[in-house]
Amino acid sequence: MFLILGRTMRESLINFWRNGWLSVAAVSVLVLSLFVVGAVFMMGMVADNVLKNVESKVNISVYFKSDVSEEKIAQSKKDLENFKEISSIEYISKDKALEIFKRDNAEEPVIMQSLDEIGENPLLASLVIKANNASQYQAIADYVDNVSFKEDVSRVNYGKNKDLIDRLNTMIFQIKKIGLAVAGIFGIVSILIIFNTIRITIYTHKHEIEVMRLVGSSNMFIRLPFIFEGILYGVIASIVASLILMISIKFVNVYASSVVSSGNLFSFYLSHALSILGLQIAIGAFLGIASSWIAMRKYLKI
Repeated sequence: MFLILGRTMRESLINFWRNGWLSVAAVSVLVLSLFVVGAVFMMGMVADNVLKNVESKVNISVYFKSDVSEEKIAQSKKDLENFKEISSIEYISKDKALEIFKRDNAEEPVIMQSLDEIGENPLLASLVIKANNASQYQAIADYVDNVSFKEDVSRVNYGKNKDLIDRLNTMIFQIKKIGLAVAGIFGIVSILIIFNTIRITIYTHKHEIEVMRLVGSSNMFIRLPFIFEGILYGVIASIVASLILMISIKFVNVYASSVVSSGNLFSFYLSHALSILGLQIAIGAFLGIASSWIAMRKYLKI
């Protein structure tokens, strides 16, 4: 069995080398397809990472009217804690809100001067609510809209956060859809080129195949070199595409590192490089085998 595999793999390498520019053309188009697949997969992971970062910072802030007492707010907090989707609630008093505001705007003299001119604390006390997971914020927002103390509530700030998450989700979907469409087009072109390359190889070895058939070689033994040749196209293209993707990410790393939580896009890629390479090899091998199989079904009459 190992002897048969060794011979057929060696034959596939010889065929790959003999096809010359046809092999180069097939691998080149397949590289483009697999590069797009890898880039889309990478962009999808980066977008998911950005979305998780945004979701981790999302909260629902319930601001109370200025005349609502701390006792009432404490009771409201206690009522909200009974809602199972809520993981934590933090009370931000007027004084603490003012302290945070001053800290965040310490480098803005105009804002600080305006605050001094007001002469009193214009900020409202609030409850900052965190959900167990991002998908539960809408349910919490709906619950807050119908609580018994809603008359004491001045405003709820969840709307802007929800719009941001929705826009990010839409963007991620569009990136994946367009990227996969482009990869699909290159994939079809790759199949056609590999198909024609295998077809030419079959015609070139027509007499050898006839001799092998006459001496009793099995159909699998005759077919295996062409299958391995298709896999070879896919594996080589995957490795080249992965290298190009790595170089591309290294080049844009300086400009795009801030989008990921780790602060280094290239390190983020390296942590997922094996997954991306595995995906590229799997798709490349599948396209190569599919092309070879179609060619053999049509032109290899055994």
